[in-house]
Amino acid sequence: MRKAFMMLAAVGTLAFAGAAHAEDAESGGWSLSGEIGVVSDYQYRGYSLSGSDWALQGGLTVSAPSGFYATVWSSKIEEYGIGSDGDGAKFEVDLSFGRTFSAGGLDWDASYQYYGYPDGSNVAYSEFLLSASRTTGAFTATVGVEYAPSQDNLGNEDNVYLYLGGDFAPESWPVSLNAQIGHEDGAFADGKLDWQVGLAKSVGPVSLSLLYTDSDGPGAEGGVVGGITLAF
Repeated sequence: MRKAFMMLAAVGTLAFAGAAHAEDAESGGWSLSGEIGVVSDYQYRGYSLSGSDWALQGGLTVSAPSGFYATVWSSKIEEYGIGSDGDGAKFEVDLSFGRTFSAGGLDWDASYQYYGYPDGSNVAYSEFLLSASRTTGAFTATVGVEYAPSQDNLGNEDNVYLYLGGDFAPESWPVSLNAQIGHEDGAFADGKLDWQVGLAKSVGPVSLSLLYTDSDGPGAEGGVVGGITLAF
């Protein structure tokens, strides 16, 4: 797993460096975008982080013409990281900084992400993310790695999550199909597999989704998750 991460990271670094020296062909201005929505269950890598309950979610992204971006995103969660005072985090707040670009016939996304849990005790951590996508007709395939280096709040262990996903969205179809399978090993799991398959539909700025997600991890409970999101 560690070797797979190192290989993907090396390829991404080379592609990132090459793209950083290229001129942006479509140099638009800076932009601010956002979304707000609700899901019937906040599922993450095959586990519910909202106690199998609904969750309000939303975020804002600032994007630069060169592809660099910064995002803040938050979700309601089940109380987590309860400390000696008896209180824990009831919201997750994530901060990410990255860049999207095209190189080698692929669309890349390289970023750093901080997972914060206000009022949670010793549970915040950081990850590095890298993904590559390619679209052929109505089908888009994506492969990615998310790597959390060893840190105190992970018990001084690292964690690797590898995933492969696909999205099929013919213009003549009223909905698109999507699926993903992931493998996680390290601080959060011991060779766990998770998977999901779903449907999505956009109506103007509103996106509707319905998916089934599950995992072979201990204590995981698969289920159907519905969501509605408004983009602005």
